[in-house]
Amino acid sequence: MSKRLRNTELCADCSVPEPRWASVNRGVLICDECCSVHRSLGRHSSQVRHLTHTPWPPTQLQMVQTLYSNGANSIWEHSLLDPASVMSGKRKANPQDKLHPNKSEFIKAKYQMLAFVHRMPCREDDSSTAKDLSKQLHSSVRTGNLETCLRLLSLGAQANFFHPEKGNTPLHVAAKAGQVSQAELLTVYGADPGAPDSNGKTPIDYAREAGHHELADRLVEVQYELTDRLAFYLCGRKPDHKNGQHFIVPQMADSSLDLSELAKAAKKKLQSLSNHLFEELAMDVYDEVDRRETDAVWLATQNHSTLVTETTVVPFLPVNPEYSSTRNQGRQKLARFNAHEFATLVIDILSDAKRRQQGNSIASPKDNVEFILKSVAVRHCSDSQDNDQPDYDSVASDEDTDQELPSSKGDRTKSLDSDLSDGPITMQEYMEVKNALSASEAKIQHLMKANNNLSDELRLMQKKTERGAFVTTSSSLPSFPSTLSWSKDESAQKASKLEKQSSMPESDYDNTFNDSEMDDSGLSRRGRLRSSGWLGEGSSIPELDDLEMESDPTLPSTEDVIRKTEQITKNIQELLRAAQENKHDSFIPCSERIHVAVTEMAALFPKKPRSETVRGSLRLLTSSAFRLQSECRKAMPSEGCPGPDMQLVTQQVIQCAYDIAKAAKQLVTITTKENTN
Repeated sequence: MSKRLRNTELCADCSVPEPRWASVNRGVLICDECCSVHRSLGRHSSQVRHLTHTPWPPTQLQMVQTLYSNGANSIWEHSLLDPASVMSGKRKANPQDKLHPNKSEFIKAKYQMLAFVHRMPCREDDSSTAKDLSKQLHSSVRTGNLETCLRLLSLGAQANFFHPEKGNTPLHVAAKAGQVSQAELLTVYGADPGAPDSNGKTPIDYAREAGHHELADRLVEVQYELTDRLAFYLCGRKPDHKNGQHFIVPQMADSSLDLSELAKAAKKKLQSLSNHLFEELAMDVYDEVDRRETDAVWLATQNHSTLVTETTVVPFLPVNPEYSSTRNQGRQKLARFNAHEFATLVIDILSDAKRRQQGNSIASPKDNVEFILKSVAVRHCSDSQDNDQPDYDSVASDEDTDQELPSSKGDRTKSLDSDLSDGPITMQEYMEVKNALSASEAKIQHLMKANNNLSDELRLMQKKTERGAFVTTSSSLPSFPSTLSWSKDESAQKASKLEKQSSMPESDYDNTFNDSEMDDSGLSRRGRLRSSGWLGEGSSIPELDDLEMESDPTLPSTEDVIRKTEQITKNIQELLRAAQENKHDSFIPCSERIHVAVTEMAALFPKKPRSETVRGSLRLLTSSAFRLQSECRKAMPSEGCPGPDMQLVTQQVIQCAYDIAKAAKQLVTITTKENTN
């Protein structure tokens, strides 16, 4: 960037001059303070890079600079530009505001909740609207108008959308037209450079045929971005793709661990993972590499004599609400690997990625499932280490709860090469958790049994509460399918590219399911996981999907829905204030009031609404209210048990509250639209 441009730059979130960081997927520049909040949101919300201390692909930096210069920030602050917002008291953060809560709350609302984006009615649940937006994106990428495409992506357009008439994706169009910045933007949002069109050609092929050789080379780099990043993290080199070298697998200087039985067993389990689960693990390790490298840059660029204590390194990967509880736990445990252990894991992933890419045979995960489950149980029973920290969410398949995640201020400021754990952690532990997720018949039986036990436990807890707020009666509160939903059988799945930066969430013990449909390319649109097993087996509430019940097109009045939404919002505000003030004993009463308000709001709607959009919003509303109660109960430790990690609990509580508010707002929008037609 030129010096002239840099002198006029302001932080997109608080207007501090000379920002030193960029959010790549948002197309904005941000200051150090705001960057610390962006990092706490996770890479699924904001991908941050330092402007000068992080190596940038030149075309990606040019893309971010173009978006910033052309006012991409107005996409994320659309409603704040309306003069009416000033009258209502809405405003963006300014340099004088405190980081917590002022700036952090604004940034979370802006990027996590998309509170100020110009919304289209029911955009997230209306498949036809998403398809129309994706078609607009398909047409727009042949031009140089980057901010238009970013706006479409912010509204829900899919970067991997396969146009049924054209027979290709937006990246095919951008590559053929030589639109380098458009290609960079699409790949940031998950577009696959190796995806074939109806003629079997990839975007890389079209770029080469059109003479855009530099763009073609860049797309090859993007295709191998995951393994390139892991290799560069270990040895500071990347493969020479132009000469046909696509993998570098470094070797440990001390290879003694490679000869151990533990390492051999762990490597065997890694190789037995299905392609889908291996991709998930590889992407989780990629995110952990990004966290560690960005932490190192953060510590190297801060003025420690004036560093505010509120802006620290991120001690572990933030929770991604689109992933299962088990996967989030495994991701956070990666922070406990010391430098040697983590390097060993990275090398094994690089080695196995190369093997899979070259088409070598892969052992069936079904062969090892019984052994894996037994080894988990044996290790759990014989483990002599203390159980210092309960997992932030009870997961039947995760029996590995050894040590506390690093959360002290001293641990957060340790160098990258230091051991962040309180004791030894093995790769085998993480492999056991990952293998336990394999979609096999034995695992399904195990999880269904665990789910039945959890249902019994829930009914027992309901009896003990002696509070009406915990008991769901046979009112019109929606229920959900009771069967476990799993991703497609491995043999029926297309082998997706390892480098793809989005994946379909894995279903879990708690009967979660993905309510988004599969698009024409076989890729799942990103959707929230919603719990469907919390009502218990004996619930008399009718199933939404019961084919014997006729759908009801009637909707409640807009006034009634708004009144109940205001009640929910008021209770959520009380809960958020309690979270900000660390009044954890107020969590349970607040969650009970929210649950009552949600139950009353759901009772306004018919038992089986005709609209899929209404059903989806009700699912999110009621399941989030139950999850909120579950998370709030963790804030009160049981007698004789170690205290919970309140940072994790609070983060989960806030996420549940946001989901409830989001669902309520969707229902208000839907009823307003339908009742005015």
